[in-house]
Amino acid sequence: MSSAEKLRGKIFGGGAAPQPNQSTSNGTNGTTANGSGTPKASLPALPSLDSVTSVLASIKPGLSIEVPKLPTAEPIRPATRKPTITSPPEVSQDVDDEQYQTYREKLLEKLGAEYEGVERYRLLQDGKKERHWKRWGPYLSERQWATVREDYSANGDAWTHFPHEQARSRAYRWGEDGLAGISDNHQRLCFALGLWNGVDPILKERLFGVTGHQGNHGEDCKELYWYLDSTPTHSYMKYLYKYPQRPYPYEELVRESIARGRDVQEYELMDTDAFDQDRYWDVFVEYAKDEDDPNSISIRITAYNRGPNPATLHLIPQLWFPNTWSWPLPTPPRPNLWLSAPGVISAQEKTLGTTHLYCTVSPPPAGPTYANDTDEAEQEDEDGVTPEIMFTENDTNFQRLYNVPNKSDYVKDAFHDHIIPSHRPKAATTNGVNGAHAEAQRTFINPENKGTKSGAHYTFKDVPGKGGVVVVRLKLTPNTPDTDASINDEELFDDSMDERRREADEFYGRLLGGTVTDDLKAIYRQALGGMLWTKQYYKFIQDEWLNGDPAQPAPPPERKWIRNKEWRHLHCADILSMPDKWEYPFFAAWDTAFHCIPLAMVDPAFAKKQLDLLTREWYMKPDGQIPAYEWNFSDVNPPVHAWATFRIFKIERKLYGNEDLEFLERVFQKLLLNFTWWVNRKDAGGNNVFEGGFLGLDNIGAFNRSEPLPTGGVLRQADGTAWMAFFCVNMLNMALELAKHNPTYEDIASKFFEHFIFIADAMSYRGSNDETLSLWNEKDGMYYDAIHWGPGHSQQLPIRSLVGLIPLYATLTLEPSVINRFPGFKKRMEWFIENRPGLVERNLANIKAGGKGQRRLLALVSKERLIRILEKMLDEQEFLSDYGIRSLSLYHKKHPYNIHVNGQDFGVEYWPGDSKSGMFGGNSNWRGPIWLATNFLLIESLQRFHQYYGSELQVECPTGSGDFMDLGKVAEEVQHRIIHIFGRDMEGCRATNGGNVKLDRDPHFRDYVWFHEFFHGNDGRGLGASHQTGWSGLVAFHIMQSGMSCRLPRTPRTPRSVSMHYFDERIDSEYGDEHPQSAFTVSDNNTLGDLSPDAL
Repeated sequence: MSSAEKLRGKIFGGGAAPQPNQSTSNGTNGTTANGSGTPKASLPALPSLDSVTSVLASIKPGLSIEVPKLPTAEPIRPATRKPTITSPPEVSQDVDDEQYQTYREKLLEKLGAEYEGVERYRLLQDGKKERHWKRWGPYLSERQWATVREDYSANGDAWTHFPHEQARSRAYRWGEDGLAGISDNHQRLCFALGLWNGVDPILKERLFGVTGHQGNHGEDCKELYWYLDSTPTHSYMKYLYKYPQRPYPYEELVRESIARGRDVQEYELMDTDAFDQDRYWDVFVEYAKDEDDPNSISIRITAYNRGPNPATLHLIPQLWFPNTWSWPLPTPPRPNLWLSAPGVISAQEKTLGTTHLYCTVSPPPAGPTYANDTDEAEQEDEDGVTPEIMFTENDTNFQRLYNVPNKSDYVKDAFHDHIIPSHRPKAATTNGVNGAHAEAQRTFINPENKGTKSGAHYTFKDVPGKGGVVVVRLKLTPNTPDTDASINDEELFDDSMDERRREADEFYGRLLGGTVTDDLKAIYRQALGGMLWTKQYYKFIQDEWLNGDPAQPAPPPERKWIRNKEWRHLHCADILSMPDKWEYPFFAAWDTAFHCIPLAMVDPAFAKKQLDLLTREWYMKPDGQIPAYEWNFSDVNPPVHAWATFRIFKIERKLYGNEDLEFLERVFQKLLLNFTWWVNRKDAGGNNVFEGGFLGLDNIGAFNRSEPLPTGGVLRQADGTAWMAFFCVNMLNMALELAKHNPTYEDIASKFFEHFIFIADAMSYRGSNDETLSLWNEKDGMYYDAIHWGPGHSQQLPIRSLVGLIPLYATLTLEPSVINRFPGFKKRMEWFIENRPGLVERNLANIKAGGKGQRRLLALVSKERLIRILEKMLDEQEFLSDYGIRSLSLYHKKHPYNIHVNGQDFGVEYWPGDSKSGMFGGNSNWRGPIWLATNFLLIESLQRFHQYYGSELQVECPTGSGDFMDLGKVAEEVQHRIIHIFGRDMEGCRATNGGNVKLDRDPHFRDYVWFHEFFHGNDGRGLGASHQTGWSGLVAFHIMQSGMSCRLPRTPRTPRSVSMHYFDERIDSEYGDEHPQSAFTVSDNNTLGDLSPDAL
């Protein structure tokens, strides 16, 4: 068998390469191009070696076109500074293919019944610090330019101070960005991809978008890219970027975006002619770590010409050091990059050691298929593509930006000048020498082949159209070819890459099995893969940023007073979960809490680390405030961190059997400080009524809730008070959990019980003359904000919004076994009920009466008010959409709310799509769209209410339908509607695509899913940031919890499920049983379908 045939067999699993019109795997984890899906095998709980081998044979490959073969070449080795290495386990080259064991098979043989999968094994190794599997990961930002960190302006205009036009030429101070990039966990060394299509004015090194000033709805990324896959240790990752062959329309996108008003949809890249006739490249970037060596990474870049004609593509993978030498005094030594052998870039940094990037000769371009063996032979005879290795310095090009002499001969944008003649500066005629001739003699890259930034320039000419393909294989490793044969052996290289992908298949197959459709499995995996890709090294040392750097000109003195002056203690240098690495390349505190829920499903350690960091002393202020986000760390976000902390504690206990009490107690202690901050700073009158500010809901009210009211008076926020009640019950819940192991926490639980009662009573707060001023409107059956001017002067703002639904969040079910286990808590609770009956009964669900299983209910909302609220929440003419719960009632489409104050009109009307207001930048909208984070909390609230009321409480869902169901089934119905945002309907369309035919129908688009920031309140199309898998990744949790019973979108709903339902089973108490069982059987204990108090 020829080497090409062997490679074909490895890629396609045997047989001939597929034809372009066949339904083949399209690089989306087994989902076929026609959307039907290829079922994947999943490993049994205790697999045998034979079963693993069988599964390996059945897994479909992830590439749809044969990868070209590497021509025979001499091995390449570093010539100098040979590093000290630890050799990985050697594999004898004499072993036949049939006898060769994969790492997975060897691990199964070693661990036997304890085998839980290769990726789980790596996570355990990383947790025990046996292997640093997370040292390398996708930690580059998608946008470092125009961030607050890089802003040293006098007026705080980050968008203007460091625009995209400067990013290629100006060294960053606080981080790095790049296309499909990776770095180590301290961002000492970075790798990313550069591209050139032969016609663009610049290299494509980073993603482009319009700024907050240019976009008609604020900043917006104007690129097509997808995070397709990642394991928690990043042992395998996959990224797709679609690169136009026509000139990229930078100016057109900016010009048209500026011209559009807020009432018009945003102008996107697909609205231009960039993708007409499919003249673009599909560029897949894959990373695979060696089986037992986290510091050795195989990198495969595969580009497909989707256009009709041959085209030329330049691939420029780059390896560089961040600029750490331009800021301090004395100037520290630079790290080194140098050419150590032909095609080998070596990198040395004092704390990272020596690493090599092997840039091997690539095979020539290949057509969609090899027609016959003769063509294959001709292909093998063609010369390979040898990269040109380039070096420069990661220094600012002062000459280009500011017309002053450069400090270095070689600068950051040197590769642009070297590759693109039109990018070069125009040289003047000097001493009779023609300027063009003089420019032609100039060298932009370092001829000594050394520097702090390097690149390998591969030029692929005349790549065939309609699926022609090129491939680049690189190896980033401290090892040499003497110890790593895959550096020079393409078949071993591809074997390693594909084995990591199969290990990823195994990992996700074990998490989500059963009868979930292939489409939902793909959505689930892309959602979690996107969350893992959206990690970023975030560095921001506030005191240094405010004062400026010794080696740089002093910043304008007035900038110290623009933002964040109170946060001098802040010292961030960590891997953090970002909301969206382009639109929001900074942490946002309440977003992070929601990120941790799906992250806990795959990597509890990383999820716990995120919450732990936010409460550590170098993040949290000494007074207990948690930083919000870099534009204003002092802004107020909802207090959701106690909920997230306990939730991920329970998810880890449920899925992995680990009860991390040390984490729970450590974060709980810090959250006590945060709770105290809220009480002292946001309850100005001491009445347990909380103002809070905008509380993350941006433009939901008629006024900017972060500023003084134009009406005067104080805004009594229904959601602010409800959020604090929610905070309270979660602290109570954690205290009871900790009290099982330390009785001291029993008293703290009593404290939070009483505080919850006082906050609940404040929903009908008392003025200075003992007047009762309620936030509840009995006529409308809703909670509203109210303006209070003083005694006898108060006015509700009758806006039917999420503000009136948030009181549902503050709900907790207490098991009788819990109450009986803690006699001190029980005694104090009963005393309070008996001696403060007015407080207990006035605004609180009746905690005297036992519910299902004699449980007690702590809730702001009584049964009567719950039913009244749900009448509107489940009404499709109010809050209930086909795709979840709207943030503002549809009622306000015909009945907008208006108020006239001091000659100004303020109002709220139903906007189902993008914001029509400039409030908070105008890039998000809470006046109608669907937000997954707030929907998630509503769903869990319904589930907790169901724990108490059981099947006795039936409500009409949807309102007016005549179909009654218990609250557990209502929660599931809302979950299914959210899943329908992403899932294919009967016509193969996804609501999130907004009717875009290419996204829905094109075989090279239809399997890929974007996870937007929020979704249209009527049709479910994606809006806002396009890669906010941060909290939109919560859909993965919904799929895992209820995906098995989810019907296709836009199909009739079965009123009564005939399948096994978790609510129909017995739910045991976590305290009553030594070994509590979930509502599922033990064989199903890897799911999150258990909705018992133990799980919630």
